[in-house]
Amino acid sequence: LMQPAKQKRSQERVEKILAVADQILCSGSISDITIANVSKVSELKRTSTYKFFETPDEIKMALIEKYLDACSLHLSNNLSSKVSSEYQQCIMDCCEIIHEFFRNQSGAKKLILENTISPPVPSKEMRKVSVKIQKHLEKNLTLPSMFNKEGVFLVVTQIIFAVLSLDVKETSDLTQVGLNEAARSSHAYLLSCIAIES
Repeated sequence: LMQPAKQKRSQERVEKILAVADQILCSGSISDITIANVSKVSELKRTSTYKFFETPDEIKMALIEKYLDACSLHLSNNLSSKVSSEYQQCIMDCCEIIHEFFRNQSGAKKLILENTISPPVPSKEMRKVSVKIQKHLEKNLTLPSMFNKEGVFLVVTQIIFAVLSLDVKETSDLTQVGLNEAARSSHAYLLSCIAIES
């Protein structure tokens, strides 16, 4: 994002651009997100779009941020009722909610899971999701002290996203097998970190 939108009108334009980009993505493909396309569909002059986004990649980065905020919120809303004293179940609960989020958000699925090119998902954005997973486990279990706990949960989240991404690329869908593998792999990694510490 070139310049953060401070005024209400500017913020509304940025929201409109991102809503249109999401709409284009849901009905088309990542390559359909161009400045020309977004400007045309949002009925904004190209110069207005360029004022906030210089390149299509900047629009995609802002969309990734928006999607991961939504994924993080979806986790918060759905984890509050989940209670378990088992690492495996806590991780599975998180994986199921993330899996469900991507199944229902085709734009997010295309841009984050199917996308093998640029831009990659920044760790800063991924951290929004990893913090929710960490808080869920800390609420349900007594986690041993581990070196760089935030880093461990960031990797747990990256594993979940990577496995779901592989599932989508191999099957063109999000499957139960992919969900089970995401939970198994991230749980195995978490246990290995806990074992190293103890």
